[in-house]
Amino acid sequence: MRRRFRPKPRRENKNPHKINKKILAPEVRLVGDNVEAEVIPIREALDKSIEMGLDLVEISPNAKPPVVKIMDYKKFLYEQKKREKAMKAKASKVTVKEIRFGPNTDDHDYDFKKKHAEGFLKDGAKLKAYVFFKGRSIVYKDKGEILLLRLAQDLEEVGKVEQLPRLEGKRMTMFMAPKNKK
Repeated sequence: MRRRFRPKPRRENKNPHKINKKILAPEVRLVGDNVEAEVIPIREALDKSIEMGLDLVEISPNAKPPVVKIMDYKKFLYEQKKREKAMKAKASKVTVKEIRFGPNTDDHDYDFKKKHAEGFLKDGAKLKAYVFFKGRSIVYKDKGEILLLRLAQDLEEVGKVEQLPRLEGKRMTMFMAPKNKK
């Protein structure tokens, strides 16, 4: 059996703004560089934009009457993308480092892991320290809590506790954040 040809739906216009002849309002408030702000018919606004060799872009469609601006639309989109990219670069990326203990962790192992945790906090990363209870070692949950509180006390000059030790299934978890970020 042969399949029937079905045309694909047209792609939506990617532009978030209405431009030039796509603006349907009969009257608009015209703004822009080298143009005085006034309410005029759409035809007159289009003529002014063509005369200047620029585009007429609808900035605020919900206003009464809609606000349009005379500008170079491609340049406007380029600057908008550039601004968004700069904002994205400025946004801080939070990294979370994990350190795992057992309920019967020895002093040497504890010191080794504490030194690593201190380094993570100094580098500006958040710390997730947890005690994992295997099998029947869950009976030592008080030891696990003491271990995490001891870690928090030892690292209090470089970090602050965001969440105190809390038991979730077979893990007791505690979160720490750096005190001063770089």
